[in-house]
Amino acid sequence: MHWEEEGELRRTSAGEATHEGNWTHNLSESRQIQILVRHSGLAASTGRPTIIMKVAVIGAGNSGLISIKCCLDEGLEPTCYERSEDIGGLWRFTPEVESGRASIYESVVTNTSKEMMCYSDFPFPENFPNFLHNSKMLEYYKKFVEKFDLLKYIQFQTIVRSVKKHPRFSSTGQWEVTTEKNGKQDTTIFDAVLVCSGHHSDPYYPLEDFPGINTFKGEHFHSREYKNSKAFNGKRVVVVGMGNSGADIAVELSRTAAQVFLSTRRGSWVMSRVFEHGYPWDICFDTRFQNWLRNTLPTSFVIWLTEKKMNAWFDHANFGLQPRDSTQFKEPLFNDELPSRITCGYVVVKPDVTEFTETSLKFEDGTSVENIDVVIFATGYRFSFPFLDESIIKVKDNKISLYRNIFPENLEKPTLGVIGLIQPLGPIMSSSEIQARWVTRVFKGLCTLPPPDAIRKDIEKKKEIAMSRFGPRREHTIQVDYIEYLDELTTDIGCKPNILELLTKDPVLAFKIIFGPCTPAQFRLTGPGKWPIARKQIMTTWDRIMKPTKTRVVKSQDRSSMSVIFGVGGLCILALLLAVIMYKT
Repeated sequence: MHWEEEGELRRTSAGEATHEGNWTHNLSESRQIQILVRHSGLAASTGRPTIIMKVAVIGAGNSGLISIKCCLDEGLEPTCYERSEDIGGLWRFTPEVESGRASIYESVVTNTSKEMMCYSDFPFPENFPNFLHNSKMLEYYKKFVEKFDLLKYIQFQTIVRSVKKHPRFSSTGQWEVTTEKNGKQDTTIFDAVLVCSGHHSDPYYPLEDFPGINTFKGEHFHSREYKNSKAFNGKRVVVVGMGNSGADIAVELSRTAAQVFLSTRRGSWVMSRVFEHGYPWDICFDTRFQNWLRNTLPTSFVIWLTEKKMNAWFDHANFGLQPRDSTQFKEPLFNDELPSRITCGYVVVKPDVTEFTETSLKFEDGTSVENIDVVIFATGYRFSFPFLDESIIKVKDNKISLYRNIFPENLEKPTLGVIGLIQPLGPIMSSSEIQARWVTRVFKGLCTLPPPDAIRKDIEKKKEIAMSRFGPRREHTIQVDYIEYLDELTTDIGCKPNILELLTKDPVLAFKIIFGPCTPAQFRLTGPGKWPIARKQIMTTWDRIMKPTKTRVVKSQDRSSMSVIFGVGGLCILALLLAVIMYKT
């Protein structure tokens, strides 16, 4: 996309913007002129056309939908390609597994609460539960699409076959996007691309790591193919892998199967969604103060504190779940029922599988289980980009080099970004939104990237930090610190809350931001995209948390009188202790 000082704007049939005239701006200057024209009324006074960037959005799930909205918020022109027949991505349950898209089981419920995971200017309905069934998630997405009129920008049942650099990419930053619908292919030129295809559609299924699997006469499949427990009545089942899916499936099968065995190589901390005082776990965990403590206190003390907190519910070692390496904090496993199913004998925890026979499995501790009917491999996923050449994005051993987990490090022009390829210790939805808000402003030239050398150094530094915090395992390569990551992006955007300023102007709100949950509305208080009711949204967070659970009115006790009783009682005990000490002396 170029703009001549004197000349005529021309767009080819493929959609490429070209110009004829005396001199040409580079891409960054062109964007800045567009912004000036769009916001100052210069176009009307000079008669020049306003150039709107065309952006391809790949996928209409969580990341894709918010990317469409962010494009519109910044005055860009999005076209979203969705390979299936509807929106929702991962959260749209189908009875059958569909090729090329994420697949979930019928009972899936969110692991993050609604107040933490909503889009920042579109909260969940107050009557929705704190943790949501997949059908509620899909309902929310449909409300979101309707509210912001996004459906007209989505082309369904359209597969992206390739995304290639335009021949003049070094000067224009444009992309050739080839799509296929009903067997017919079409190529369109876009000024920028947002890849929102997710990372739960390509199963990691390492059968070569399991000797004897070819001799096993029972059924075996990846957890991606699991939908419900109906077909497993009376069967003996082994679930290999103990992530969230593996634990969920083991618990669900334990109600119908004859026996369920859960095999884990390294163990995991198990947390309940219901945390301190009955509040959602992330409301208590993801606060700025708590995050500051975790990143400031000595590592050994944080590890000790984490173990103490995790074992407060039940002793993980006694249940065979203690992590093998507790020095590296990965995302915990969220399951409210697993300890109960284990203690009742419905689920038996086993170590890593070492060998398969025709009807049995052997484990690394020398034990074995016989007469196994089904083995489900809950071994996770790997991310891939089949429509992109490796010269643009290269994935090796589930590792990838992206600046801020978004931009490929070697692009001459920052016009392609990946949204949602992160695993935060917090909600993915609000993380994807902040990514999309930042990227669209980079596309416009309102936010700029550092020089290539600084980008490479930043990527390497972040990899070292991730390695020290989360370890080298393939499943941890895209893990990030939730609050730290969002603060980095929102600082660039200009919408990070200024806590020091708030302490002087609005100390009550500042207190909520520091010690309360880091909800998405915090990033709508100021700067671009400021939301007028963001403050109210933050101040009423706890009311909305309690509303869906407080469905029976309970007469509250007189807390003041109880406090007096306990206070007097405490003073009496203290006086008695002092009297005993004085008597002995």
